[in-house]
Amino acid sequence: MTQPVADRPQRRIHAILATLAPLLLTAVTAFVLTGTADAAPGAGPAAPVAQAARPAAAALGDGWLHTSGSAVVDASGAPVQIKAVNWFGLETSNCAPHGLWQIGLDAGMAQIASWGFNTVRLPWSNQCLAAPATGVDAVKNPTLQHRTGQQVMDAVVASARAHGLKVLLDRHRPETSAQSELWYTAAVPEQRWIADWVTLARRYAADPTVIGADLHNEPHGAACWGCGDPARDWAAAATRAGNAVLAANRNLLVLVEGVERSLDGRTTWWGGSLVDAATHPVRLSVPGRLVYSPHDYPASVYAQPWFSAADYPANLTGVWDRNWGYLQKTGTAPVLLGEFGTKLETTSDRQWLTALVRYLGTTGAGWAYWDYNPNSGDTGGLLADDWVTPQTAKLQALAPLLGRTVPTTPAPTPAPSNPAPSGPAPSNPAPSGRAASGPASSSPAPSGSTSSTGTSVPAPGPSGTPGAVTAAWTLQSSWNAGYVAQLVVRPARGSVGGWTVSWADPDATGVVNAWGMTCRVGGGRVSCTGADWARTIAAGASVTVGLQVADHGTGPARPELRVG
Repeated sequence: MTQPVADRPQRRIHAILATLAPLLLTAVTAFVLTGTADAAPGAGPAAPVAQAARPAAAALGDGWLHTSGSAVVDASGAPVQIKAVNWFGLETSNCAPHGLWQIGLDAGMAQIASWGFNTVRLPWSNQCLAAPATGVDAVKNPTLQHRTGQQVMDAVVASARAHGLKVLLDRHRPETSAQSELWYTAAVPEQRWIADWVTLARRYAADPTVIGADLHNEPHGAACWGCGDPARDWAAAATRAGNAVLAANRNLLVLVEGVERSLDGRTTWWGGSLVDAATHPVRLSVPGRLVYSPHDYPASVYAQPWFSAADYPANLTGVWDRNWGYLQKTGTAPVLLGEFGTKLETTSDRQWLTALVRYLGTTGAGWAYWDYNPNSGDTGGLLADDWVTPQTAKLQALAPLLGRTVPTTPAPTPAPSNPAPSGPAPSNPAPSGRAASGPASSSPAPSGSTSSTGTSVPAPGPSGTPGAVTAAWTLQSSWNAGYVAQLVVRPARGSVGGWTVSWADPDATGVVNAWGMTCRVGGGRVSCTGADWARTIAAGASVTVGLQVADHGTGPARPELRVG
């Protein structure tokens, strides 16, 4: 997830019928992921897992996809629509999809398929391919222990295949700390960017579960389209990388995102402008493989000028037509809207989503909702913070695209479980600045993970006894309007049925999002109370929780924590 205000992996979803629970349990227990812990990073993917019954409405078929005009078509030439959801985490310091500390990988895939999605867009970072995966519960995901990010990716692909889902691989970041304006950095030069893509293309060349390569997430800032500067021209770089990918696997779709600023100087979302593709199209060596993939977000993510226009929301069709929709409408090439999402808490956001769902349905463009995860700061996800309960209102809004009625009866909430994580759990990317970076923009620029830690000081309890827990506070990312922090909380002794933690931050103005606790700002402090799955902690166990804070500064680096 990356959005127009910095890297934003945050959005939520709906409730499934209680009668589906036994079926889900059956589906979850039907599969066993394979692969060896000592497999070399360059080795082939794990062997296929057993196939599950596939939801008919979700299936894209068993073969490869290609394009014809502005349509994506299956092996028989029949038009299909990619209906995807993003599941982020493999681009973060965890190097694994988030939530695997709370749910099983197969359980997540089964839930996604049950809602009518047919594809998962999987963000990844170059750094994670060889790095160890962390934050994966050993009980719920026993076969994913001691794996690299690459091996976890293999498991995701295998699980998707077993549930009738396809996978779009999204190179979301070069390193886990932050997104990059351009497709290369000092740590990950263009040669490595292309080489890693070629490795992945070869790795999955015999598996049509992996249908496409989204070459680089949200080019912005200095990135240009067709300007002719080899250091900044994203269209030229995408052509080079796309052709290298197709030389390794000519069956893959190549997804090319837009830029932030078009050649005429106008700006939009990061990766959102494909205006100049009309005069500077990407031309790949294999025909029928190119898909353009912009991103779009609502006013709650960033107040773009069109949201305050007198004719809003009627003006949105014109905005989308100009930036990218014309490619789909004129038959030039298919468009897949690679990210869009909202917390759905304002009238403006509801108007935006209603209009966008109608636009996508009318044009037949593919799409990938941001996102499955609940811990995306600016949008939330399709799940509540327990990683189980669907966000019904969002699924109802997407129902016209998913082609099925959304159940209104929530699934029973599972009893809280707090197994000790096998490594650091949620690392919630901070807003990445998805909006324009020109003079009219005030979108924050993240500083990346700082790995600063706070000290834990017990607060006297009602009877003067020390606090019931200890806590370790880590500043994961910060920018000029806020920060994201992670806390690992452990009982000081025995088990606890509730806990609190607070720290001084006189510049804090509010809490944007929190997971595993409820938080408030007051009296110059941020105060949090354990909630939901993280409220009760067993003896010897721990919970990893976090929050995103709106702040006049960048947040405290090493705060003293008051726990109770």
